[in-house]
Amino acid sequence: MIPQPQYCQPHTNSYYAASANLLVDCESLKGGKSADVCIVGAGFTGISAALHLAERGYDVKVVEANRVGWGASGRNGGQIIGGISGENKLEASLGESGPQLLWDLRWAGHRIIRKHVDTYAIDCDLKAGYVDVAIKARHLKDLEKEHRYLDKYQYPFEYSLLSKEQTQEILGTKAYIGALLNMGNGHLHPLNLCLGEASAAMALGVKIYENSPVIQIRRGNKAKVVTKDGSVTADSVILAGNAYHFVEPELRGHLLPVNSFIVASEPLSADLIEEINPRDLAVCDPNYILTYFRLSSDGRLLFGGRFTYFGSDPEVIKGTLVPRLLRIYPQLAKTQFEFGWGGTIGVTINRVPQMGKLAKNIFYSQGYSGHGVNVTHLAGKVLSEAVAGTMERFDIFANIKPVTIPGQHLFRNQLVTLGMLYYKFIDSL
Repeated sequence: MIPQPQYCQPHTNSYYAASANLLVDCESLKGGKSADVCIVGAGFTGISAALHLAERGYDVKVVEANRVGWGASGRNGGQIIGGISGENKLEASLGESGPQLLWDLRWAGHRIIRKHVDTYAIDCDLKAGYVDVAIKARHLKDLEKEHRYLDKYQYPFEYSLLSKEQTQEILGTKAYIGALLNMGNGHLHPLNLCLGEASAAMALGVKIYENSPVIQIRRGNKAKVVTKDGSVTADSVILAGNAYHFVEPELRGHLLPVNSFIVASEPLSADLIEEINPRDLAVCDPNYILTYFRLSSDGRLLFGGRFTYFGSDPEVIKGTLVPRLLRIYPQLAKTQFEFGWGGTIGVTINRVPQMGKLAKNIFYSQGYSGHGVNVTHLAGKVLSEAVAGTMERFDIFANIKPVTIPGQHLFRNQLVTLGMLYYKFIDSL
């Protein structure tokens, strides 16, 4: 069965939607409009690009099928993790300049987020602190390698390798045998960040149209983005729908839409928080079928992971993730879990984020493969540079051609299921 796009939908029933602190309520697109740049998609990529372009003085209009931050941008784990998926392939394509370029790129999204939060006073619970944890001995070797990498480039934030005993002390669990602490990474409320950035862009003159699914993009010297009730004619178009982009068939075959799920507990007692996460750190394990967790600003445990499920029933989500969580924190056995939700991320076959052109004035970016909060903000900046005629960073990604998945739209669920089985086997080794 071919998955059908959903349009004009409210935000999913997540903890983030329930705790959103800003209302961005935009009209739908009606009638013909014009712009310097029209952006399709009001998630992190699209809103980041819109904000950067507005700062440059461009007339920008954003067209969104649902609501600002409706997709993965407003549903994800809220972890700001340095790095770009597929870095080895990127580095190999860059020659001698590759290592330094990649070092700068892997943290660029962090700098953009911090700048936006500071410049536009965005209230999104931005906090420093993150640990990569080890489950097996081979994971410790990977953490040691990352530690040497941070040493090499004189990483300016606190970082340290933690012993088994230190890891258990700061995380209140015996599930891990070591960790790498990184205080340059962190966590935040992703929907509030996206809404805050959208509000900042609107204050600079960006017009956002919600509940306006695009049905066609007409190419030409000026491109025309067409919805049911209106259109935007623009010098340039940016496609930023990622896993939710259904308009251009050639993009649809370049990535797999993969679901990830999260549960949110009731607020925990101060004593319990002191026991399981006294330093308020975001945590991620090294598996391909990974789990990740952190505390919210009001003391809830947000715990996420992937599993083979294509629905959205909160009870199914809680029924799968909570037992996994209790293996790490059995002391939460009596805790109530109030939310369970999921979202779709775009995963590429080679794990490299995809940027390119469909025509001379139609740009796209997608496929962040789990590094979305950081890399989407970089992508928005790079796309704004490309529209303005500066192509150096855009070409780093555009020069790596996407791997096409034949029949992706016909066999998506089967392909995802096979992939999950494969990576579950790899994790078990």
